[in-house]
Amino acid sequence: MQAPKLGNLTQSIAFDEFGQPFIILREQDKQSRLRGKDAHKANILAALSVAKIMRTSLGPRGMDKILVSPDGDVTVTNDGATILQKMDVTHEIGKLLVELSKSQDDEIGDGTTGVVVMAGALLEEAEKLLDKGIHPIRIAQGFEDACQVAVDHLAKIADRVPWTEKKLDALYETASTTLGSKIISRFQKQMAKIAVDAVLSVADLKRKDVNFELIKMEGKVGGRLEDTMLVSGVVLDKEMSHSQMAKEIKDAKIAILTCAFEPPKPKTKHKLDITTAEAYKDLYEREQKYFKDMVQKCKDSGATLILCQWGFDDEANHLLLQSKLPSVRWVGGVEIELIAIATGARIVPRFADLAPEKLGKAGLVREISFGTQNDKMIIIEKCPLSKAVTVLIRGGNQMIIDEAKRSLHDAMCVTRNLIRDNRIVYGGGAAEIACSLEISKFADSVSGIEQYAVRSFADALEQIPITLAENSGLPPIPALASVRKAQIEQQCHHLGVDCLQKGTLDMKKQR
Repeated sequence: MQAPKLGNLTQSIAFDEFGQPFIILREQDKQSRLRGKDAHKANILAALSVAKIMRTSLGPRGMDKILVSPDGDVTVTNDGATILQKMDVTHEIGKLLVELSKSQDDEIGDGTTGVVVMAGALLEEAEKLLDKGIHPIRIAQGFEDACQVAVDHLAKIADRVPWTEKKLDALYETASTTLGSKIISRFQKQMAKIAVDAVLSVADLKRKDVNFELIKMEGKVGGRLEDTMLVSGVVLDKEMSHSQMAKEIKDAKIAILTCAFEPPKPKTKHKLDITTAEAYKDLYEREQKYFKDMVQKCKDSGATLILCQWGFDDEANHLLLQSKLPSVRWVGGVEIELIAIATGARIVPRFADLAPEKLGKAGLVREISFGTQNDKMIIIEKCPLSKAVTVLIRGGNQMIIDEAKRSLHDAMCVTRNLIRDNRIVYGGGAAEIACSLEISKFADSVSGIEQYAVRSFADALEQIPITLAENSGLPPIPALASVRKAQIEQQCHHLGVDCLQKGTLDMKKQR
């Protein structure tokens, strides 16, 4: 139904499910679409608002962020990708920065905060160029030329990390640097060693490839962060299905089942009437026979440990205990696949398919207990066919454990990158300042309006050392000026901002 006009607004009447009328006002005519320079500035403003949030998290003195979800879950983190994923960013350009950080995390594994700060700095410089009347295409062309100069210069000033399988100190140092800004930085050396050892355990050094699916991170609340350990095997956050089953099995033969320990059920609707005691007794004996046959098939196959994806009731549990056959129920699908790869077991979907050749082997399976709560976990070690490892993380609460997982993942990614390509540049803004100086020289040789964009790229690179100085409590402009002066005078590319205040600008000596 069309209602009369109210001023300049078009309105119509609709009715809800109870028959009550309400008026819909149409205001599309009043809305205007942003175009041209206004649209550019609005998009840049949205991106800058995201980048400014991330600035305070950059560097070894960067602050952690406390994020609260709509459900009330609290996350404390310094990881750029996690912060942006947890933020409810609605603007389309803001979402692009979230995707930028995510792709950096997926591809490189670290530097998720720095890449967003860098993008914000470039957009800030682009806004100044737009105000001067320079066309966006010319700005983009200048930025691309400057970027190529920076990449070429980084290749010239990069150092190589000398490491071998017997000499891993350089890998430990680099992984330790990655953890410098994390919540677990108090135990940098221990955590760096765990990360490097985990990666090298599963790395194929001939192909320079690392399969992260073989590295499992398991967290258990309780204990201290320094109790975190690397287990050469698979850790299950489970316990034996019966408290009186064996807690340690040597030279275990493992049967992995994806079928339940229970009598078969018809898939159609059915009804069974039991009218006599004999009929009930007969039904009970048949059910017992099903259970006994299942357990006997497991025993006949030679298995000494049963891992079942599904649960089983007390009757089956009791029979397994009587047969001295330790078992674990409700094992997750991911864990089952990892154990199958590690032990050489075949996943068995039916009891009739159980056979000795489908069993997996492990040198030692043991159940361990933690703390006063008597929490239990099962460790499968000495697996013959795989180099699968598990990092068992301990901590006072779940937030600490989650952040430790993210931090160790970053350190593992850095170690993987060094295995693929062992070139590095030094931190503290040293590489950014060196590239900024090189691009400034290049700008003098550029003719045309792109020269403004090239110089702006050099200025944007300086935002990284400025931010590092700000977050470390240093005066940003004097700190940047002193490093620039030192790099020009000494022609040394690894001089950066002394964030940790160790008394030297040489990042090579600070590592």
